[in-house]
Amino acid sequence: MAHSLSRDEVIDAILKRQNDIGRRLAHDRSMPLLATTLTMQQLKLLLLLSFHDDQAGAELASHLGVKLGTLTGIVDRLVRRGLVARREDERDRRVRRVALTDAGRQLINELNDAGTSAFRALLNELDTPTLCAFGNIMSTLVDAADRLGWLGPKPAA
Repeated sequence: MAHSLSRDEVIDAILKRQNDIGRRLAHDRSMPLLATTLTMQQLKLLLLLSFHDDQAGAELASHLGVKLGTLTGIVDRLVRRGLVARREDERDRRVRRVALTDAGRQLINELNDAGTSAFRALLNELDTPTLCAFGNIMSTLVDAADRLGWLGPKPAA
C-alpha cells in the first residue's frame, strides 16, 4: 500500500480487502446457516448462551428484546431439539436458568468453525515470512480489541 495515502484511505483499503476475502469465503462459511431450520431468535439465543455458562430467562429476554412469554416459547422449541436445557437457579429456586447442551455447543462450534478449512487453504498460499507477519498483525489486532474492551467469549480450549 502506498505511503502517500492518508490513514483513513489506508483503513478504507484494508476494509475493502477484508470484504473481498469475506465474499470469497462466504459460500463456505454460510453453508451451516443455510442448512439450519432455526429461526433468527433461536440462533441469537444460542449465540448469547455461547458467551456465558448459563443465563436466567429474564436476562435472555432482555438481551433479545422480547417479553418473557415469547422467550419461553423460543426456549421450549430449543429444549425439544436438545440444544438447550433449563435448570433451577441455586440461589433462587423461582428462577430458571438456561444453558447450552452438548448438542447446542456442538452446533455453535460448527457455525463458528465454518470456513476454517477454506481460510487455512488460503493461508497455506502465503510464504512463511508473510504468514509470520500476518500472525503478528492478527496478534496486534487482538490486543487492540482487548484495549477497546472487546474481550468477548474466551477461546475454546
